[in-house]
Amino acid sequence: MDSILDIMKAVAGIINEMSPYLLLGFLLAGLMHAFIPGGWYAKYLSGHSLRSVINAALFGVPLPLCSCGVIPTAMSLRREGAGKGAVTSFLIATPQTGVDSIIATYSLMGLPFAIVRPIAAFFTAIIGGSLVNWGERKRDNGHPDLLPVSPYNNNRRENIPNHSVGSRILSVLRYGFIEMMEDIGKWLVVGLIVAGLITVLVPDNVFAIFKDNTLLSILLVLCISIPMYICATGSIPIAVALMIKGLTPGAALVMLMAGPACNVASVLVVNKVMGRRTLLLYLAAIIGGAVLSGIAIDQLLPREWFIGHLSDTHACCHDTAGWFEWLCTGILALLLLNVLRRKLSKRRCCSCESEATHACCHDLAHTSRIYSVKGMTCNHCRSNTERAILSVKGVKAATVDLKSGIAIVSGTGFDDAEIKKAVESLGFTIDINTATEKGE
Repeated sequence: MDSILDIMKAVAGIINEMSPYLLLGFLLAGLMHAFIPGGWYAKYLSGHSLRSVINAALFGVPLPLCSCGVIPTAMSLRREGAGKGAVTSFLIATPQTGVDSIIATYSLMGLPFAIVRPIAAFFTAIIGGSLVNWGERKRDNGHPDLLPVSPYNNNRRENIPNHSVGSRILSVLRYGFIEMMEDIGKWLVVGLIVAGLITVLVPDNVFAIFKDNTLLSILLVLCISIPMYICATGSIPIAVALMIKGLTPGAALVMLMAGPACNVASVLVVNKVMGRRTLLLYLAAIIGGAVLSGIAIDQLLPREWFIGHLSDTHACCHDTAGWFEWLCTGILALLLLNVLRRKLSKRRCCSCESEATHACCHDLAHTSRIYSVKGMTCNHCRSNTERAILSVKGVKAATVDLKSGIAIVSGTGFDDAEIKKAVESLGFTIDINTATEKGE
């Protein structure tokens, strides 16, 4: 019982420290989503040039996409004509950072980590993208990497029905505090609980054997991080808890880089859409960049820069937080409860294999086609799938239910094969053989 109470206190202390910054990060994420046009990113990412790779990294570092959400977004950029090098750079840089995780890193790990983390992600992305461009140029004998440009981003603005101030504010709030929470809320909670377990149950001297062996501790963290699915923000409390137990700052940075940037889902999609050569270079860049960054921090920079903030963070887990921190924690808890409520409501409403015609499943037209899409894991996956289907000639409206994987498409004269091609270009699978007509 005492251990459970200690874990709860440790988790509460970490949440109180992070909650004000998390809320600010979610707000900034919503602002970026509402006020930066979706097609603006792809415009600067075509070709095999170093410039396209740098642009992709610059776009990706502040972009608040989770580890799974970045996959369909990157694949949609590929469909729009972005080069493989630029897409690889985007895939590496984006999940490691984001305005929300940078702010949360500052809140829990201090300014040096908040600066080093995006810089390491940026340069690792440039290296990875440049390696892929080099491989493509060598294979294609210098010919440009051409790909048909999808029309859907040219004449649609994602999730914003009009350009009024009120609609944009609603879009900011919905994206930042509902969709973002739905995407990373579960993994944030998992990260906080794991951090609490580590803080209370792991002995203080557990990493003492790695004290003078930076490379061994980094390799240990890599083995844990690469297959693990964890978002950039959810990895922060885990890294802090491990550092408190003696893990080196460099090894902690490796967890912050490799955990979000690489997981089984991203490996499978990159291999399927961009090929094995690109996958190997992508993995080499992440692993090599993380290892070199970790060694550089431990060997070249003062350790005090990175552990000085830990004493304050560790103390905050045992001190009484102020009213503002508790208020922010309460708001964060309400947002998480809202996510749970929405998921339970969707589960009751849209079991959808038998109830796909229910009103809550977004009845679109008198006649529609119903498809089953597999592989989606977040709202970014859903919205990219909808936009890909909308790009098909003859489609007038489309809605996709994330939980059930049901896609309802309406229009005139659209081709099942084109629907399949559009969805699979994002790395998902769609069953057109069992598609059914909806509503006569």
